[in-house]
Amino acid sequence: MTLRVIGAGVGRTGTASLKAALEQLLGGRCYHMYEVMDRPQDIPVWTRAARGEMPDWPRFLEEFEAAVDWPAAAYWEELAAAFPQALVLLSHRDAEGWWRSASSTIFPVCAEAPDGPWRDMVWEMLGARFTRDIDDRTAAIAAYEAHNARVRASVPASRLLEWCPGDGWAPLCRALGVPVPENDFPHTNSEAEFLERVRARREGRD
Repeated sequence: MTLRVIGAGVGRTGTASLKAALEQLLGGRCYHMYEVMDRPQDIPVWTRAARGEMPDWPRFLEEFEAAVDWPAAAYWEELAAAFPQALVLLSHRDAEGWWRSASSTIFPVCAEAPDGPWRDMVWEMLGARFTRDIDDRTAAIAAYEAHNARVRASVPASRLLEWCPGDGWAPLCRALGVPVPENDFPHTNSEAEFLERVRARREGRD
């Protein structure tokens, strides 16, 4: 198995919805931060990647057809080189909307995470590939815009698909050469759903 889609979009750009959509379209698994939560053995791999020690990507991600969201999105460039036939998918939204969403969901989780391997992995990644100033609106938005600009400048147009959460099935299906499903596009992981999942995990209810 080899990655067919590399998600370059950072967290809170519709990546959970993309995970569900791509798994339906590709008939295989899509890597997401959800997987890291359930695969603690992956955490040191991502930590070493943040320090410049890249894994054997085809072997590490051999179970997956796609990868979206952090931490994979932080290493989109290395993944694009390792999987030269894969589509690079840049999910994005307006910077202010992204900041409002991220600052009320994933950034507090990062800031409040207890000391341990997961927290170390996240902060190493943010420091190496984004910014650790995630409580600073100006710094975070600058990092977000710089990340997206680098993707746009580096990936050939023939290989890049830009996608916003409201775009639905059509752009994905055209890029992948597959029919548009009859069911509605999955919209998951709203801010309320995210916060409830965090509460459940903390309370041991997941």
